[in-house]
Amino acid sequence: MSGKPEARVIMVQGTASHAGKSVLTAAFCRIFAQDGLSVAPFKAQNMSLNSFVTLDGGEIGRAQAVQAEAARVRPTVEMNPILLKPEGERRSQVVVLGKVATSETAVGYYAMKSKLWPVVADALDHLRREYDVVVIEGAGSPAEINLKQHEIVNMRVAVHAGAPVVLVGDIERGGVFASLVGTMALLEPGEAALVKAFVINKFRGDPSLLDSGLAMLTQRTGVPVAGVLPYFTDIAIPEEDSLALDDGKGRWDRSARVEDGRGVVDVAVVRLPRIANFDDFDPLGREPSVRLRYVAEAKELGRPDLIIIPGSKSTMADLAWLRERGLADAIVAARRDGAAVMGICGGFQMLGRWVRDPRGVESSVPEAAGLGLLPVDTTFEAEKATHQVEARVVNATGLLKECAGLTLTGYEIHMGRTEATGPGSPFRIVRRSGQSVRASDGWTDPEGRTLGTYLHGLFHNQALRRGILRQLARGKGVAYEPAASTDDPDREYDKLADFVREHLDMGLIYRLVGLEGRRG
Repeated sequence: MSGKPEARVIMVQGTASHAGKSVLTAAFCRIFAQDGLSVAPFKAQNMSLNSFVTLDGGEIGRAQAVQAEAARVRPTVEMNPILLKPEGERRSQVVVLGKVATSETAVGYYAMKSKLWPVVADALDHLRREYDVVVIEGAGSPAEINLKQHEIVNMRVAVHAGAPVVLVGDIERGGVFASLVGTMALLEPGEAALVKAFVINKFRGDPSLLDSGLAMLTQRTGVPVAGVLPYFTDIAIPEEDSLALDDGKGRWDRSARVEDGRGVVDVAVVRLPRIANFDDFDPLGREPSVRLRYVAEAKELGRPDLIIIPGSKSTMADLAWLRERGLADAIVAARRDGAAVMGICGGFQMLGRWVRDPRGVESSVPEAAGLGLLPVDTTFEAEKATHQVEARVVNATGLLKECAGLTLTGYEIHMGRTEATGPGSPFRIVRRSGQSVRASDGWTDPEGRTLGTYLHGLFHNQALRRGILRQLARGKGVAYEPAASTDDPDREYDKLADFVREHLDMGLIYRLVGLEGRRG
């Protein structure tokens, strides 16, 4: 124990999933950090297939790693003590303080919650001893009355910490006033008393049109509205879950654009049902010469320059889905016709000859044939590999032709052991969880146009990303035009902070936190 006084706290809850809690939490983290406070994010329980590996090898939700980056601090497992990763067959892997504890059905997990509450409380108390402010994020809605008996992430956390709650409603979904008032009506009196401010999120149009509704909202509930956040598309903050991939039209085309006759590199990412770590591809969507598409049907595939099979929490189930949708055959045919194919983590496993699970680690299916595009076989093991890594390009052929010797950073999260026939690894890992190592990663075909790897975060390495894009553009006879600016997540967090300061009453937020004398 450091002897430091307990940190101030504020909690962001929402009327539903995807209301904007994670992004607003990140914004508060950056604002408090800008104003000279040491700040940490906290989310007791996160259900997400987007995860991140801490420096010491613990696995947490990707959103909490993003929030820690916004706060300018190193992510730790205490920031997300419980992570649920949905698997096939209606189960979730339960990660406690960064390590896999068990795999449970929903009923089994609810039975565990009473034992997990002390883990949650201890993690939050630890952070409060180490920081000036802890920004707590809830999950889903606090008003799910059928689940409340076992709740350990929303109002139980707020009561434990004595945290003032900012309740966020998503106006884009419709019914935002009913959602806010209804949430307040379903809370216990002591819980409702902790809700100190509302935020209306994702508004499009003239905010003055909301004035009468906002006044009535405060009159009905006695809770002030801290502000209305407009819908934005020009701030690049990683999204928490795959709902963000859906643009509401049944398609997932994030950046299709052709300007002034410029050639576009067409990248199709397979939108697996259990897609994991899809933020791997965010940097591609920010490149002006890239058309990044998410496809779920063979007919949507078209003739892309690069097909990516992303990570999956359930390789067996998603491999079967690829075959059912006709995508497996379509990907093999596209590769035969000249398209490049890349598989990351679970996608790498699918590119091989066989995926085997003799111990039922992931599935009741003992083995399944892969796409056969790489001479590798995968066997699932009970122990999960979770590491931050530093690697080098050692096989600069095909897609990596312009990347010889490049150093890159990434992270591993997988339970399979993949073995190959003959040489062909594109990467050599030189550091793993802070320790010097010499280990091969991934595999390529002789042309270097089919590539598999366990490394997440590859495209966040600008030199590697642009080397691959130049090769793809050259292959179709067009000039690749990179983005004018370099990767700078820090700038995006500052933009987010400026945006929230402009539209929210930060003076009110600072008063709720009990820091009236600081900036707001």
